[in-house]
Amino acid sequence: MSSLKVDLDLVKKYSVPGPRYTSYPPATHFTNEIAPEVFVEKIRANNRSERDLSLYFHLPFCQTLCWFCGCTTVITTDQKKSGDYIGYLEREMDLMKPLLNPKRQAVQLHFGGGTPTFSLPDEIRRLGEMIHSRFVMAPDIEAGVEVDPRRLTREHLKALREVGFNRASMGVQDNDPVVQKAVHRLQPFEMTKQVVEWMRELGFQSINIDLIYGLPFQTPDSFARTLDEIVSLKPDRFAVFNYAHVPWLKPAQKTFKPEALPSPQTMLVLLKLTTEKLTSEGYVYIGMDHFARAGDELAVSQHQKTLQRNFQGYSTRGGADIYAFGMSSISQAEGIYWQNHKELPAYYAALDAGQLPLHRGYIMTDEDQIRRTTIMRLMCDLSLDYAAMSKLLGLEFQTHFASELDSLDDMEADGLVVKTPDGVTVTDLGRLLIRNIAMRFDAYAPTRTENRFSKTI
Repeated sequence: MSSLKVDLDLVKKYSVPGPRYTSYPPATHFTNEIAPEVFVEKIRANNRSERDLSLYFHLPFCQTLCWFCGCTTVITTDQKKSGDYIGYLEREMDLMKPLLNPKRQAVQLHFGGGTPTFSLPDEIRRLGEMIHSRFVMAPDIEAGVEVDPRRLTREHLKALREVGFNRASMGVQDNDPVVQKAVHRLQPFEMTKQVVEWMRELGFQSINIDLIYGLPFQTPDSFARTLDEIVSLKPDRFAVFNYAHVPWLKPAQKTFKPEALPSPQTMLVLLKLTTEKLTSEGYVYIGMDHFARAGDELAVSQHQKTLQRNFQGYSTRGGADIYAFGMSSISQAEGIYWQNHKELPAYYAALDAGQLPLHRGYIMTDEDQIRRTTIMRLMCDLSLDYAAMSKLLGLEFQTHFASELDSLDDMEADGLVVKTPDGVTVTDLGRLLIRNIAMRFDAYAPTRTENRFSKTI
C-alpha cells in the first residue's frame, strides 16, 4: 500500500456510525413480529435444494469478561454449565433435523463464542460426535474453532483435532501489558506462542490471529511491537478489527475513559500501519478486517472474484446456507435470516417446550437481495464492474443505481474511489473506508436514526 496522506478534516467527515455488512440488511433490521411457523416453512422450502451447508455452533461461556467485547456471552466459573448447554444443542439439532434435506452436506463447521474451549476436552468430543452423527460432512470440510489461550490445554486442541477441526482462530488483541490490563485480558506473548506451537504439532492446517486496534492506551509504537511479535509466529491469516465502542450496548465499555481511547486520526494511523506491515510481510489485504498469505484460499478466492461475506466474515464457501445452533446464533439461507433467543433462559425454555428457539429474523425483499449482492461484491472485490454486475443481477446496473453512483462524486474527489465509464474501483485509501463506501448502496442508511453501530473509524 502506497504512502497515504490523510488530513483530520477527512477523518472527521467519514467517522460516522455504520454497519460492518456481515449481512444486508444488518441484524438491527431483524424483527420478532414474524411468526416462527413462517420461518419453519421457509426452512422447509430451502431444503428442497441440495445446497451445501455451513454449520455454526455458538458456545457462549467465558470465565471472565474482556471489557472491549461485543459478543453475546455468558460469564461464569461454573464448569457444569457447558455440559448442560451441549445437551440443549443436541435437542435443537434433533428438532431441526426433520426439516433438513438429508442429501445436503456440510462444507463448513465453525465453533464460535464466547469461548468454545470453555468446554472440557471430553465435552468437545461429545459435541463433535453429536454433529457427525446428524450431518453429512464433506471430505474437504473447512472446520474452524475460536480458542482462548488463557485457559487452553494441549488436550483441548487434541480433542478438537479428533472431531475434525483443521483450522483455529485465536484471540490476542494486543500484547502490550498496559493495554491488556486496561481491557481486563492478561495474556503474555509466551502463552500465545505456546498455543501456536501446539496447533502446528497437532496438524492444524490454518491458524488465524485476531487483533484489535483502537483499544485504550494503544499507540502506533506499541501496536507495531505487537505486530512484529505476532508476525514472528507466521500465522496463515490475520483478522484485525477496529474496536467497536458501543457502551450503550455493552456496559463494560463504560470503564474506558474517553481520553484513553485513540483518536479517529490515530485509528487510521493504526490501520495504515497494520496494512503496510502485513502486506510487506507477504500477506494479502483481503478486505475490511482480513489478511491472508498469498497462497491462502481467501487470497485465491478474492483474485478469482468468488469471495463471499457473511456473519463469519469473509468466506470462500459462498454457495452454502448457514444453519446456526445455540443461544443468539444467526442462520442465513436464500432470502431469509433467523436468529435464536439471545438470553440463555429463553433459549432453554423454548427447547424444554419442544420448540425451535427462533426469536426473530428477516425476510428479504427482491431489492434487498439486489443491494446485498452489490454491497458484498464491493466489499469482496473492491470494485464494481458495471457489465458484470448487470449480468449478475439481471438488470441495467448503472440505471438502477444511478443516484448511488452519482453520490460517489465526493468520495472520488476525496480519493476513495475512481470512477470510469465501465465501473468503480476502490483506492488504497478507500479500502480503509470501505464501510463508508458500502453505505452509499444501503437503501436504509439515509433514514436510519438508531445509534446501534460503531463508528467506521
